[in-house]
Amino acid sequence: MSTIKEFKFGELFCGPGGIAQGAMSATVKGFKIVHAWANDYDQDTCDTYARNICPESPETVVCKDVHKLDISSLGPIDALAFGFPCNDYSIVGEKKGLNGIFGPLYTYGVKALETYKPEWFMAENVGGLKSDNGGGTLQGIMHDLAECGYRLSPHLYKFEEYGVPQARHRIIIIGIRNDFPFEYKVPSTALYSENDVTCRTAIEIPPIPKDAYNNELTRQSENVVNRLKYIKPGQNAFNADIPKDLQLNVKGAKISQIYKRLDPTKPAYTVTGSGGGGTHIYHWEENRALTNRERARLQTFPDTFVFEGSKEKVRRQIGMAVPCRGAQIICEAVLKTFAGIAYDSVPCNIIVISERQNTDE
Repeated sequence: MSTIKEFKFGELFCGPGGIAQGAMSATVKGFKIVHAWANDYDQDTCDTYARNICPESPETVVCKDVHKLDISSLGPIDALAFGFPCNDYSIVGEKKGLNGIFGPLYTYGVKALETYKPEWFMAENVGGLKSDNGGGTLQGIMHDLAECGYRLSPHLYKFEEYGVPQARHRIIIIGIRNDFPFEYKVPSTALYSENDVTCRTAIEIPPIPKDAYNNELTRQSENVVNRLKYIKPGQNAFNADIPKDLQLNVKGAKISQIYKRLDPTKPAYTVTGSGGGGTHIYHWEENRALTNRERARLQTFPDTFVFEGSKEKVRRQIGMAVPCRGAQIICEAVLKTFAGIAYDSVPCNIIVISERQNTDE
């Protein structure tokens, strides 16, 4: 009788469940990933996670600020994921790094590793982390993770190269405990080179049912509708030929995603979870913002995945998530690693420096 190795999966900063959806969908003969517990601080986000990932055990999703969370009470796990909040490393914003509110939150992932010693982990953050403090911040984080007893494989993944219909670049660090004789390798993008990753295909095929969950339209003001009429696919409010009375009166930096239309022949630009008017992602043809369900398609959530909360809360959840398809591909590579199954791979594009460097020089 064959046995299945189940990795009990814990998750800090879990968001709505992009990583979990991908992890639970990962299939390798004899190996699977099963939910154990998850934590986030936002109630609607936790409700979304519980509804879709663990509807039979919603109590395993602990809604609490991680600063007040008793990590030792969560229960033993074999695998850990933590997409620690990226606000302080994002290329959009003040880039405060470890000096910001969110920067030091990775230390709670370190605490979970020290507490439970899972067999492997996945840590995720934005590509901007690579350049923060001249690279010193990332090396410092990797030093602390390695000190917990793990061999690290850090890589900047470009998810559009893995069949995701969105240009989304994220640093993901896979760690395997030192006492295991396995070495994770970054899966090759070659298998996905022929995939249709255009945003048009993602949104239109198959058509989204009109009564689909989270598919309500955003109310557009007359000014916005009129402005969009002058913006061509791929253009934004600053590089389109717009009449003066419809131009934005913005001083300083002009963010390229403001009222930017999608180019239907390309992957979408990065879906974000914050920002006001003009950042909602705009249809290539219709004079409107995308619905949340369309945005979820760009993040490769299945249409059956239901998001809880107000329209703006749902928009934030979708934008903060890891694309399910990308998480699945990475988790399947981890499972193949433990199963001893060879797969096409590429070298890590981030170098691990064994000793912590003094970056103040």
